[in-house]
Formats: sequence, C-alpha cells, structure tokens
Amino acid sequence: MPSISHIRAANAAALSATNYLPVGIFVGGTSGIGEGMAEVFAKHTSGNAHIILIGRNRAQAENIISRFPKPTQPLAKHEFLSCDVTLMRNVRSVSEEIRSRVQKVNFLMMSPGYMTTSGRNETEEGIDRKLAVHYYARWTFIKELAPLLDKAKVEGEDAKVLSVLGAGVGRSIDVDDLGLKKIYSVANAAAAAPTYNDLMLEGFAARHPTVTFAHANPGPVNTNILSSAEMSSVTKTLISVAMSALSFFITSKEDCGEYMFNGVLNTAKTPGVAWRISSQGEDLAKKRYYGTESERKRLWEHSIEATGSKE
Repeated sequence: MPSISHIRAANAAALSATNYLPVGIFVGGTSGIGEGMAEVFAKHTSGNAHIILIGRNRAQAENIISRFPKPTQPLAKHEFLSCDVTLMRNVRSVSEEIRSRVQKVNFLMMSPGYMTTSGRNETEEGIDRKLAVHYYARWTFIKELAPLLDKAKVEGEDAKVLSVLGAGVGRSIDVDDLGLKKIYSVANAAAAAPTYNDLMLEGFAARHPTVTFAHANPGPVNTNILSSAEMSSVTKTLISVAMSALSFFITSKEDCGEYMFNGVLNTAKTPGVAWRISSQGEDLAKKRYYGTESERKRLWEHSIEATGSKE
C-alpha cells in the first residue's frame, strides 16, 4: 500500500492536470468525511473548481468554504445548498437547483451519515430515516444528476460517483422486505444498506456505462457524528471512550478524504462497472460481496417506487 504522502501527491497530480474547470458535488460535505473530501478537492485544484457542498448547516459550510484556496479562474465558484436528505422531495428539489447552476458534474461524492440506536423512524414519505440517508437519498441524487454526469463524459471529462458507506460489511438481503418495513432493527439496517449500495451502483453502472461508480468503506474516521447521533449520553460516552482508546487506528477526516479520492482517481479507472473500495482506496473486488442479478432488479424496482422516481 502506498504511503499517504504518495497518495496525496498522486491525487494532486491527477486533479491539477485537468484542462477544464471540474464540478464537484459533496453530499454531506459540511462535516466529517464529506468535509475531508471537499477540502482535498479544493486543495488539489487550487480552488479552481465549481464546488457545491450539500448539507443542513450553512454556518459550518461557510466556515469550510472560507478555508478553501481562493480561485484564480473567473468561473470557479464555491457554494452551499441546504438539504435535509431524509426527504426525497428535498433531494429532487436541490438536484433541480444544481441542474440550474451547472451544465455537467464531474464528481458526485456522497457521505451523509445518520447514527441512531432507536428503532424504525419513518419520515412522512414512509422511509426509515437511517435508510433514507444511507441509501434512498443517494439513489435519488444519482438518478437526478446522471444526465449531468453523462454530459461530462461526452465532453471528454471525468465523470465519477462515490458513495461512502460500508463496502464489504453488508449481508444477504430479504427482497420480500426491502426497506425493512416488516422486520427492522438497527443491526438489520446497518447490514442491509451496504448491500443496497453495492446493488444500486451496479444498476446505475449498467444504465450509464461511461460513468465510473464506486462504493467505499472508509473504516474508522475521526468525525463529529456523535454530536448529532440519536442515542443516550451514556452510549455516546462509551463510544467516545472506545474511540479514544483506539485513536491510533482511527483515520483523520483529511487523510480519509485523500484515501477516498485515491479510490476514484487511481483505482476505479474503468467505467461501466461498480467498484468497491477499501478504507485506503484499494480495490476490494468481490470480497464479502452479497447480491444477485435478481436482487438487483428487485431493489431497483423498489427504489423507483419508494423514492417516487420515474424509470
């Protein structure tokens, strides 16, 4: 495995070598891994990119953007769009806003997180909030922005999608209980979402064969997700203590951002397939993979209905 300094240099070389102004969309880009990826992108493009952070905290987004290198190209912009991604109508609305602002998308990087120890918590759209953040919103963002990714590729530019969740930590899914309305538990949701993401990206790769799709497992990363987690203070304290004890094995969000870009820039080079990426951006291939063509088809049909989308 190359050192982090080698990966950083390779990422910088790849992103600084573009002869066009890249557009990067960072869903969940106002904190944690998304923040780390956005900062890496801004740094290695010297700020000369159209960067859109999507999240709920405008103040945090503005603070992050203030740290980006100041662009020297007139068309470069750094923006924030507010979106509660637990509701698919919000995802469609912000996607429409994105389409009004850009003509293409080169990098769609998605890492929104939702930590809870409570049971099923449905939105008014009938989707569990944890699954909405970890799967359905991501499916909808790709569906809505796919034409802009295709456009980038037609113009000879990068067109890459990364969903950061849990490649390699899923399990077999129940196609008769997609969305976990019959049997729900935190463990079930945590195990189903990674497999859903694998199958989701395979479905999109088949439909958009010139775009590169990847699902990453970031491993343990030092983020502030506990601050917004829906769990007791005792549970938060226990997790915090455990993380402190294991701090040597926990990656900073900045290094995680480099590793994730290593995955999409230097590993996932071939479009038309769904890549699975390790915590350091290496190819996981089919390691701990679950899913069949039949399950992928059933999940796709379910996702169209659950998100209120059209084929």
